Amino acid sequence: METALTRLTGVRHPVVQTGMGWVAGPRLVSATANAGALGILASATMTLGQLRSAVREVRARTDAPFGVNLRADAADAGDRVRILIEEGVRVASFALAPSRELIGELKEAGVVVMPTVGARRHAEKVAAWGADAVLVQGTEGGGHTGEVATTVLLPQVVDAVDIPVVATGGFFDGRGLVAALAYGAAGVAMGTRFLLTSDSTVPEAVKSRYLAATVRDVTVTRAVDGLPHRMLRTELVEALERSGRVRGALQTVRRAAGYRKLSGTSWRRMFQDGLALRHGKDLTWSQVLLAANTPMLLKASMVDGRTDLGVMASGQVAGVIDDLPSCAELVERIMKEAEDTLRRLTASR
Repeated sequence: METALTRLTGVRHPVVQTGMGWVAGPRLVSATANAGALGILASATMTLGQLRSAVREVRARTDAPFGVNLRADAADAGDRVRILIEEGVRVASFALAPSRELIGELKEAGVVVMPTVGARRHAEKVAAWGADAVLVQGTEGGGHTGEVATTVLLPQVVDAVDIPVVATGGFFDGRGLVAALAYGAAGVAMGTRFLLTSDSTVPEAVKSRYLAATVRDVTVTRAVDGLPHRMLRTELVEALERSGRVRGALQTVRRAAGYRKLSGTSWRRMFQDGLALRHGKDLTWSQVLLAANTPMLLKASMVDGRTDLGVMASGQVAGVIDDLPSCAELVERIMKEAEDTLRRLTASR
């Protein structure tokens, strides 16, 4: 199925696996790429050396195009961009709008720039700055999210920009792909659906927790870092929501110390990253630390399998997913469902 997305990135199918921290590593990204979709490597939790090594590992596992997700507000974003350019990465995606300068540097090197946006005005801004495509995430999506449903946000953005638009938030099958195409999108991006595959390195106990979830078990909370964050409702989330300011601050400092030791990040860098998230938002200093510390809470679940100590970012689709196919099986199934859906629609006319 050829669309503006497949032509732009060189993949066979208009499906993107999003860059989920601690989840979208070399194994999942290469499996996605080999299945004909666009795999996105999550780099925010990696050091510069780990990023370069991960890119080379993906390259060793696949000849297909893939991308890397970056934090545009990270203090070393420029260094990470240069690694992508030096290593010949095809696509750079961003969780937040990158600067005009970063976009220009990547485009000059021939890298496709694809930021994620949650509002029409953000899409218009990055398009004016030269972005090649945008991922539009509605409130159904996992992780940090907005308040507007994909079915409302997507057509707004499609009508506002003249670059390819990829829909994300609420997609898990071929019917959703057809619906997104009908709205004018060039493809769909999925996080939770790819997390729940046999190629995902997330511990099996954690996957089981996702598979057991109903749509009512997926919630949006500000308790983790002061920003709307869609995740599974767990004992930890409920405890954070009940914690007073002092107790919450003490828990934050303890977890932040663990993340700092694990990542080699300085306290100064952690505060800088937290402040970047705080910009323009009414966050307490405890929430600033939590914002910088969120990767540690995700690692506890996604790497260590400690659902009692970590958080589990999740799209609402977790409540309707009940299996763990390989990436190849998943992409093949999605494309067959899309073709069958289109065939039925055509036959009914």
